[in-house]
Amino acid sequence: MKVNITSVHFKADKKLEDFIEKKVSKLSNTYEGVLGTNVTLKLDNAESRENKITEIKVSIKGQHLFAKKQSKTFEEATDVAVEALKKQLAKHKEMIKK
Repeated sequence: MKVNITSVHFKADKKLEDFIEKKVSKLSNTYEGVLGTNVTLKLDNAESRENKITEIKVSIKGQHLFAKKQSKTFEEATDVAVEALKKQLAKHKEMIKK
């Protein structure tokens, strides 16, 4: 599965990119039909501490699934977004079985 990581207005370090690739690649364990993923990292201009945004778009045959989460760190936002996508993939898998 191909994982594309884009950071908007900053350069993500290798350690963060490796973490995201590792987490996102686990989605293919939930559902075998994952074709690829696009991850976008953004910094919100708000004054709050929770200004890190991770958006993940998963391409599967015939459609796309999407999760956008905001947190104090990109790692935490990625974890929450991946969990949301796991639930979406599980629901999609159930719908296909029916």
